[in-house]
Amino acid sequence: MKSETVKIRDGNYESSGVLLGPATKKGLGIVLAHGAGGNMNNPFMNFFHKTLGDAGYPTLKFNFFYSEAKRKYPDSQPLLMSCYQKAIAAMPQDRLIIGGKSMGGRMASYVADDPRVAGLLFLGYPLHPPGKTDQLRDQHLYDVGKPMMFVSGTKDPFAKFDLLQRTIKKIGPLAQTYFVEGGGHSLEIRGKKDTLPDAAAAILDWLKKI
Repeated sequence: MKSETVKIRDGNYESSGVLLGPATKKGLGIVLAHGAGGNMNNPFMNFFHKTLGDAGYPTLKFNFFYSEAKRKYPDSQPLLMSCYQKAIAAMPQDRLIIGGKSMGGRMASYVADDPRVAGLLFLGYPLHPPGKTDQLRDQHLYDVGKPMMFVSGTKDPFAKFDLLQRTIKKIGPLAQTYFVEGGGHSLEIRGKKDTLPDAAAAILDWLKKI
């Protein structure tokens, strides 16, 4: 699989990404961003990046500016969104699925109005901060108007299961789901087998319908 380093710039800010797959304009490309406490090279991101790339979808993973600079705390939301928009601009495909892990998926949902975006992939959507179910991050989702795939653990502290189900029901048929029973924020189940391959299989089935 061909691998290419991609530079992402916005003024004085600079980051990088890795694009797997052919640099073709036709077909469906995928953009994945990491969560708040990670970077594009953590095992979770590496797994989905490689698996989707190996399946034939040109797939870009990238660092937000703060992560590239090895800063601990995320940038402001406008700068996170700008970085994601620059990552989208770096992709040659005419149709894109955008998303990512936790915060990365949430930032994707704020820039989904790009005309090339054909759908959203949420790997553990952070519906609310842990223990703060009164602070839902759902209102903008109802206006996206594009297919969405929610991959989530039923024990995710960032998405109380009944609240996530209610959100998905309100979105309607545009929202598809894959739930890991007993899974946490990274789909993990303590003491049990790796849950990521089955999640990836569900994502690949969804992508065939986009």
